[in-house]
Amino acid sequence: MNQVPDVALGDVPGPVRSGSELDWDSISTYLRKHLDGLDAPMEVYQFTSGAANLTYLLRFGTTDLVFRRPPFGRIAPGAHDMRREFKVLSVLWKHFPPAPRALLFCDDHDVAGADFLVMERRVGEVIREEIPESMSQHADVIRRVSFATIDAMAELHLLDPEECGLGDLGRPEGFVERQVSGWQKRWDLAATDDAPSALVSAVHDTLARSLPAPPRTSILHNDLRIDNCQFKPEDPDHVAAMFDWDMATLGDPLVDLGTVLSYWPDPSDDKSRLRGLAGLRALEPPTRAEISARYVERTGVDAGSIAWYEAFALWKTAVVYQQLYQRFAAGNSKDPRAPGMAKRIPSLAEEAAELLESAS
Repeated sequence: MNQVPDVALGDVPGPVRSGSELDWDSISTYLRKHLDGLDAPMEVYQFTSGAANLTYLLRFGTTDLVFRRPPFGRIAPGAHDMRREFKVLSVLWKHFPPAPRALLFCDDHDVAGADFLVMERRVGEVIREEIPESMSQHADVIRRVSFATIDAMAELHLLDPEECGLGDLGRPEGFVERQVSGWQKRWDLAATDDAPSALVSAVHDTLARSLPAPPRTSILHNDLRIDNCQFKPEDPDHVAAMFDWDMATLGDPLVDLGTVLSYWPDPSDDKSRLRGLAGLRALEPPTRAEISARYVERTGVDAGSIAWYEAFALWKTAVVYQQLYQRFAAGNSKDPRAPGMAKRIPSLAEEAAELLESAS
């Protein structure tokens, strides 16, 4: 159970991290009862790049499945929603090829300690801090994968939710207002004594006073970044798979664009405030202005208020980092990255405040 699977591409998982073990016998028994063709012994590995949901590779001979459940510890209301992710991925794959197909949902907590879902596995490259060796031969590869990510997002946003069977996925009216108030509540639940609560709350107040009018209603991924996308090595111009749909909903599509921009490195960035995918900066990716222009070209959506959405996304990331740090401080996570995330919270909140000031 401790050997790494023999797969050459970039989504290769590793051994299960200490503290992330589940009742594998219970899970194996449940899956064999509800899914066909799982006759071989079950091998278990963990995808370790994520920082929130627990995601594992379950291998039954030649059959690979992806298993996802929420993290341990206290969960913010509405977060890590496996039922929602299953609802989306059980139908969206028919209309949006990058969406993996969900196969099974379980809300019996006696099996794995929480709700969980099982989906098909997609194999390909995930781009984080560098271009994988398997894709390095392509000309202009960083620009091509960047624009492919935006094109896939645009394709998702142009879908008709009703035609996809997702017309009841969320309540688009008042979506952005609920997002702002909801993420402040998550901060309040996760705040520790050493957290910069006054700064984060001040950004919330500015966001709440300056809510933009949504340009349209779309299916939102709601946590979109280039490293939540996967590519086939031979094709940098199309997203082969898109992951982490547990916050998907209906609402303002510029929320997704703002999220992408909030992680995107730009040549103009102050080196003391590098974005979450800062390693890509050396590869000369498109600027954030080019990313926005590509989205507008593909969708026709007016992105004139995009600074607000980018600020919201930076602020939301600060809240996420605090949630991860609070789990670490409470002993519910052993992720060594958590203290470093906590140190970035003031910078994220300050940058969000500066964006809002410049936009006004």
